[in-house]
Amino acid sequence: MSAKESVKTVSKAMIYRAVASSTAIETGVATKEIEKKLKSSNRRFAHISLAN
Repeated sequence: MSAKESVKTVSKAMIYRAVASSTAIETGVATKEIEKKLKSSNRRFAHISLAN
């Protein structure tokens, strides 16, 4: 029997959500607030992008 491996495409929105929820757990800040900061163009390290 051979099992087919399913490949799931990871979007930027999924990465933002994962980073935000992980940070929210550690800091106690709301996930939506962290996501908003990640998506804003007025970030401290705006020139660095997330890995795809």
